[in-house]
Amino acid sequence: MTQVFLASRNAKKIAEMERILREHAPELEVLGLDDLAGLGLASYDEPVEDAPSFEGNALLKARAGLQATGLPTVADDSGLCVDALNGMPGVLSARWSGPPKSDARNNELLLAQLADVPDDRRGAHFTCAIAFVHDAGEVVVHGRMDGHVLREVRGAGGFGYDVLFVADDRPGLTTAELSREDKDAISHRGRALRELAPVVAAVLSGP
Repeated sequence: MTQVFLASRNAKKIAEMERILREHAPELEVLGLDDLAGLGLASYDEPVEDAPSFEGNALLKARAGLQATGLPTVADDSGLCVDALNGMPGVLSARWSGPPKSDARNNELLLAQLADVPDDRRGAHFTCAIAFVHDAGEVVVHGRMDGHVLREVRGAGGFGYDVLFVADDRPGLTTAELSREDKDAISHRGRALRELAPVVAAVLSGP
């Protein structure tokens, strides 16, 4: 089985990436930060995500992963950009409510900030940059999912702001209420990964 390293401890994100990448590389195994010990590899200090863009942060993480593990590395940086907040939380999405990271507190803060915003001005989009770094080069792809922010959390699936977000392509349901297949089909990460997957498969299969 061919291995690629995902510079993340988010089990749901690792599973999501593995599902989509395996459409093009069925034998692919995606390893996360918590798998390093089982490979006899030491854990490493993750870089501070201080770049001003999603692409910059994705590259920081992917480069650090390759250097630490020697494995071809995928890393993503993604976030929710809300029209009424001038595109914020954006690159600060995971840390919007301050340390330690908490999806619940982030969602509570966002709801409070949008409390007086009417429904027709609650437009938003998820965006991501995914970097693939290997010995021979670097590739970055982007994905986007448009929709709007609700006034209350709904659903038990997904992660992050999924419980508040309704995608234009699946009206009536939050992305936390969608099946894995439906979310993969329309999500920002799903779109980017489907673009990246053939590149990963080609690199891992060798010349």
